Amino acid sequence: MDHDLAPTGPGWLVALETSGLGESLRQSVWLYPLVEITHILGFALLVGAILAFDLRLMGIRAPLLPADALARLLLPVAVTGFALAIPTGLLLFTTEATALAGNPAFLAKLALIGLALLNILAFHRLAGRRMADWSLSDRPPPGARFAGAASLALWVGVLACGRLIAYL
Repeated sequence: MDHDLAPTGPGWLVALETSGLGESLRQSVWLYPLVEITHILGFALLVGAILAFDLRLMGIRAPLLPADALARLLLPVAVTGFALAIPTGLLLFTTEATALAGNPAFLAKLALIGLALLNILAFHRLAGRRMADWSLSDRPPPGARFAGAASLALWVGVLACGRLIAYL
């Protein structure tokens, strides 16, 4: 984005982008990279923990760990990653709000995050509620395997779209 030109777009996006926060992030030598590194670290924790659990849900290397024990181990890691990724993502958004609001990769990333969160909610309300019953099984129930495969695809899509934002 050419920051010599004034941003154009909906007023709230222009106000966000031209705010002191957006200006500070764009002009600081260290602040933007620090926020970006923290955002990437958050996503690495989030997606890394989720992908490890997704593979267990799909039955890959299933006998090594009970699913419920793995969930207790990885859920706090994923939540920590999410807690880092969301606020840092919002901070990064302030630097180019008008451009990002029209970026198809950014919009796809947001949509995939929404679908991934719905998948998590559906898993915990359905197959995940009875995880203790099938936790030691080599082959989790079909609902758990589907949730794991859907989650894997959705989060890989989120990562890909996040990377593509710079190119579209």
